[in-house]
Amino acid sequence: MDDPEFSCVESRRDLFHLKMPRRLSNMSLLTHVLACLFGMGSWVAINGMWVELPLIVPEIPEGWYLPSYLTILIQMANIGPLLVTLLHRFRPGALNEPAVIYAIVSMGCVACLLLAFLWKRTVEIAGSAHSVPLLVLTFFLSVVDCTSSVTFLPFMMCLQPQYLTTYFIGEGLSGLVPALAALVQGVGVVHCRNSSHISNGTLVNGSGAASELEAHYQPANFSAEAFFIFLSAMMAVCLFAFLLLNRHPGVRREHEEGRYLSAGAGVGKEEQGLRLRSQQEEKPMIAPVDHHQKECRSSFGTGTYSGLQVVFIFVVLAWVNALTNAVLPSVQSYSCLPYGNKAYHLAATMAALANPLACFIAMFVPIRSLLLMTFLTVSGTGIGAFIMAMASLSPCPLLVNRTSGTVLIVSSSLSFLTWKGCVCLKNFKWPIRIENSLMRICVCFPERRL
Repeated sequence: MDDPEFSCVESRRDLFHLKMPRRLSNMSLLTHVLACLFGMGSWVAINGMWVELPLIVPEIPEGWYLPSYLTILIQMANIGPLLVTLLHRFRPGALNEPAVIYAIVSMGCVACLLLAFLWKRTVEIAGSAHSVPLLVLTFFLSVVDCTSSVTFLPFMMCLQPQYLTTYFIGEGLSGLVPALAALVQGVGVVHCRNSSHISNGTLVNGSGAASELEAHYQPANFSAEAFFIFLSAMMAVCLFAFLLLNRHPGVRREHEEGRYLSAGAGVGKEEQGLRLRSQQEEKPMIAPVDHHQKECRSSFGTGTYSGLQVVFIFVVLAWVNALTNAVLPSVQSYSCLPYGNKAYHLAATMAALANPLACFIAMFVPIRSLLLMTFLTVSGTGIGAFIMAMASLSPCPLLVNRTSGTVLIVSSSLSFLTWKGCVCLKNFKWPIRIENSLMRICVCFPERRL
C-alpha cells in the first residue's frame, strides 16, 4: 500500500516541475520587455530634441543657427565615450559600468525635466541674448546618449544572447517613439485673416474702406514643455528598467555565468575585465585566410572583400555618417524652413520614421554587392547635394511658396535617410555605429558568438 504522505510529496514535486517552464517563460518575457525599455532610453533624448526643433527654432534667439549649434555640441559630447574607451584600454575592469549607467540615465532624466522649464530662458552675453540653458542642457543630453553607446551594450552582453536583439529593437524605438509623439503634437500654423480697423473714431469695414490682414497663430496640439516632460518620463522608464535588469532576483538568473561584473567583484575584477575583453575580441572583423584560399578576393554579391575593398567600404561609411550626422542636419533649418514650418516639421519627423522602417525592410534583401553600394552612394550623394543647394539658396530656394516645393524637400529628406539605411545594411555584416535605426538588429546581433 502506498504511503499517502509520500504520494503527496511526489504530487507536489510533479506540480512544481510542471510550473517551472511557465515561470521561466514569464521571467523570459519580463526580461525581453525590460531589455526593450532599456534600449529605448539610449538615444531618445537627442532624437526627441531633433524632432522638436520645428517648434523650438522660431522661439529662441539662435533661430535657424540652432541645428548647427546642436551638431557641434553632439560631436563635442563624444568626450564621454572617449573617456570610457580609454579606461577600458588602460584600466580594464576598473570601470563600474552599472554605476555609470545609473549616473548618465539619471542625468538625462533630470536634464529633460529642466528643459521643460528652461528652454526659453535666455542669458545676455556681449549685448545679445543667447539660449544658454538650452545649449548647456542639450550638451549634457548628448553626453548621456553618446556614452550610452559604450556602456549599455557591454551590460546587455552580460545577459543571455537572445536579449541583445530585443535591446536593439528598443534602441530603434528610441527614434521611432519621439517621432510619433511629434507627429501627434503637430506644429503651429499661422493663418492670415481679413480684419477691419478703426480710423479717426469710425469703424472702417470692407465696403469702400480699408482692411488689413492679421496673423492668427494656431498652436500645436501640446506644448514643447509637455514634450520634454514626456522625454523625461521615457528616461525614467529606462532607469527603472535598468534597475530591474540589474537587481531583480529573477532577472539576475538570466545573466550568463561568469560574465556579470558586479560592484563587489573585489580583487579579481580586473582579471575578469581582461578575460571579458579577450572574449569580445576573439572574433575578428575580417576572416583570416584559410589553407584553401591564399587571398580574400571579392565575389560579386557574396560579401567577401579584399583589403582594398574593405578600405573603400569604410571610406563610404565615413562619408555616409559625415553627411547624415553632421553636414545635412546642421543646415536642415535653411533647407526646409523657407517652405514653411509644416515642411520642416514633416521633414524632421517623417525622416525619423522612415529610417528604421527602411532598415527593417532592407534586412530582407541581403545584397552585398560593391557595385550596388557604389550606385547607392552616388545617388544618395546627389540627393544630399540637392538639399545643400536648397540650403545655400535660402531664403529663396526653388519652388518656394509652392506645394510642389514642400513635397520635393520633404521627399528628398526622406529619400536621403532611406538611402543611409540601405547603404549601410546591405553591405556591412559587422557592428557599425549607426544612430537611430533598427538595422542594428541584424548588423550587430548575428556577429555575437560569445
